[in-house]
Amino acid sequence: MSENVQFKTTNPHMLKSNKDYASQTLMGGLSGFESPIGLDRRDRIQALKSGDIGFVHSWDINTSVDGPGTRMTVFMSGCPLRCQYCQNPDTWKMRDGKPVYFDAMVKKISRYADLFKATGGGITFSGGESMMQPAFVSRVFRAAKEMGVHTCLDTSGFLGASYTDEQLDDIDLCLLDVKSGDEATYKKVTGGILQPTIDFGHRLAERGVKMWVRFVLVPGLTDSEENVENVAKICASFGDALEHVDVLGFHQLGRPKWHELRIPYPLEDAKGPSAKLRARVVDQFKSHGLTVY
Repeated sequence: MSENVQFKTTNPHMLKSNKDYASQTLMGGLSGFESPIGLDRRDRIQALKSGDIGFVHSWDINTSVDGPGTRMTVFMSGCPLRCQYCQNPDTWKMRDGKPVYFDAMVKKISRYADLFKATGGGITFSGGESMMQPAFVSRVFRAAKEMGVHTCLDTSGFLGASYTDEQLDDIDLCLLDVKSGDEATYKKVTGGILQPTIDFGHRLAERGVKMWVRFVLVPGLTDSEENVENVAKICASFGDALEHVDVLGFHQLGRPKWHELRIPYPLEDAKGPSAKLRARVVDQFKSHGLTVY
């Protein structure tokens, strides 16, 4: 990222120095992060805009799931889409997350920096949709890069226009969810529109950012030959920036959360793809010269 790009910061009174605030930690998936619990609503909004805080749902340490090597995956709160197969509907609303200091996040990453470097891992921002909080995510990625830590963004790309080209330069890898290959199916699956995902993928490719595309295969929803063919063409348009495509079979692991939140689950009776169906879809992607997992 260009050295002359500056982030705005909050006024000193906003980030309370009082030890009662500094000692607060978030339990239930966020233990160890300092939380600016003392901020009022106005201050939180300004701190969010500046990237001094981010609203986080949870985080964990995993291996080869959300990028290469051992990774710290941070699930941000807030998402503009409403995917029928969403595993984490509890991340849809930003206000349901917990505010976490930028400094606390960077400190947590530094604690694992040697492990990340030894395993080829790093930090991954997922969600929800982490691109809803571009200032926080970008500042953390900048700090991670300064530590020599690999950065990965897991996103639908739907909000790609909110990222500058300079911010893209601090992303080493993007896990791009291409949820459908045509606007009608995309609308049915997510409630959103497809074109921003395509545009974001092309911007990543132009900046030389590597991509892994993720496609969720749902029988009766995303599995038509025409839809898959369109997804494959989109993937092929990303050129050498695309390293591989992950065909992810639909499953029902997210259903209990929908029930718990009392949200009608649209895929209540849906089944995962058969081996035959998955093989057909994989062959479609391979026919476009794509590496498929």
